[in-house]
Amino acid sequence: MAEEIRAEMVANVWKVVAAAGDSVAEGDTLVILESMKMEIPVLAESGGTVAQLAVNEGEVVQEGDLIAVIE
Repeated sequence: MAEEIRAEMVANVWKVVAAAGDSVAEGDTLVILESMKMEIPVLAESGGTVAQLAVNEGEVVQEGDLIAVIE
C-alpha cells in the first residue's frame, strides 16, 4: 500500500535527499525543508521504496502538498 508524505507547513524545499527508486527505512530523511531559518527534515514514516518524489530543491510547498510517495 502506498503511503503519501505531505507537507505539514508552508516552507522552502532546501535539499532533496532521496530519489525515486531509493529504498528507505522508517525514519530516513527524504527532504529537508526550510522555514523561518529553521531546517525541518521530512522523514519516511515507514520503510519501502520511494515511488515518487514530487518536489525539487528551491520550490515552495504549501501545507498539505505532496512531497513523496513510498510503496
